[in-house]
Amino acid sequence: MTSQTPVDLATHFLDALARSDIATAMADLDDDIVYTNVSLPTIRGKRKVTRGFAGMPKYRIGFDYRMVNVSAEGSVVLTERVDELRLGPLTIRFWVWGRFETSEGRITVWRDYFDYFDCLKGTLRGVAALLVPAVQRPFPARVAV
Repeated sequence: MTSQTPVDLATHFLDALARSDIATAMADLDDDIVYTNVSLPTIRGKRKVTRGFAGMPKYRIGFDYRMVNVSAEGSVVLTERVDELRLGPLTIRFWVWGRFETSEGRITVWRDYFDYFDCLKGTLRGVAALLVPAVQRPFPARVAV
């Protein structure tokens, strides 16, 4: 996938995760990937990252996202997005700022920053929506970036 721009690569990766196509998503990662959800332990290596994501379908965990802004300078891609995690019937949405570093058509560093308070609000909204679905608006349609 070396013909892809860094933005294309990061978007391709996130789109594959959103489709639960773990194999395609993991193919975009370098063998020595460094993955950090800031404030959580860093995961090093494609095998370990793959192990973490491979269980998502088994445990009925879904992912989706909406890109708010994306920019790149050289091989570094910065994303501002709203991520959606689905845990069975519970849907949690929260703001994420991501950084992807790429080299030779692969993602070498993936770092996501998020706010725990925003996650808490998203969780409370998701729990409330289990009782009153109108509390959580539908995710907006995808817009080409």
